[in-house]
Amino acid sequence: MNAPLVLGIETSCDETGVGIVRGTELLANVIASSMDEHSRYGGVVPEIAARAHLEAMMPTLKAALAEADVTLDDLDAIAVTSGPGLAGALMVGIGAAKGLALATGKPLYAVNHLVGHVGADVLGGEPLEQPTVALLVSGGHTSLLLVRDLVSDVELLGETIDDAAGEAFDKVARLLSLPYPGGPHIDRAAAAGDPRAIQFPRGLSRPKDLERHRYDFSFSGLKTAVARWVEQRRDAGEGVPIPDVAASFREAVADVLITKAVAACNDLGVPRLLLGGGVVANARVRELAEQRCAEHGITLRIPPLSLCTDNGAMIAEVGAQLVMAGHEPSSLDFGADSTLPVTQIQA
Repeated sequence: MNAPLVLGIETSCDETGVGIVRGTELLANVIASSMDEHSRYGGVVPEIAARAHLEAMMPTLKAALAEADVTLDDLDAIAVTSGPGLAGALMVGIGAAKGLALATGKPLYAVNHLVGHVGADVLGGEPLEQPTVALLVSGGHTSLLLVRDLVSDVELLGETIDDAAGEAFDKVARLLSLPYPGGPHIDRAAAAGDPRAIQFPRGLSRPKDLERHRYDFSFSGLKTAVARWVEQRRDAGEGVPIPDVAASFREAVADVLITKAVAACNDLGVPRLLLGGGVVANARVRELAEQRCAEHGITLRIPPLSLCTDNGAMIAEVGAQLVMAGHEPSSLDFGADSTLPVTQIQA
């Protein structure tokens, strides 16, 4: 069959994304972020995010169609994130997608947000060799996956049992009086610091932890350790060396993420690792991944940074893969599932 033209809608958190792909070719990737509205609160406020999606949906949709130089009638299918994510935010995207599908008569595919991050790597590059281990790291998710087939067989190896890595970056940034979102600001501060200055803990990395949580993550204890260290300095009337704290914290996060991902590749005999999610923009995470993968003979794949954060193009790509694999469209009775398991690729 000819490469399908698919429009994807993503509204799982604070970014309204509409993307258009033709097979594996990226035609448009338009994103409207409400991050500035959340920054005054130091984190995403679900009600504000949902309202922002409502306001941004039509302008973002029109901009994507214009960028791709196509019309709704030209589409072969529509795809939308059905979960996981913020329930109210998801409902906006789902409502828009269902309305478009009913108005145009186009088939609709409800797809998993996390699988979308894997699908982003397929866009414009070489085919994704499978199986592959995928490490997805964002503000709301930290997951380690075994992807045997992008549209039919994804296994959850491990995930965070408390804070996601991106959430930990935001909380530590607040401790250091750095702006929201914390990731980019900690990255900048860490560039001038010493990652060995403070030995912060590596969560779930002790031998007894690895027996039960070999591929799981925990960043709550690390966040608490940073808070106690900072408080002790301030209580003693001493200054807080923000670059050193940022660098040492960043090193602890990157070390745990990449150590567990490389262990999964080695344990499973899968010499391929894919990184996805907004935290992949972190310089040290990418640098350490490149170093460790080279040491272990693992092929590393990282999508362009514009496709690592939440976007509609990655959802469109999973939709296109479903179409090309001959999967039936989703029925229109699906709803938003804020806890949709990654093993459920299509709703």
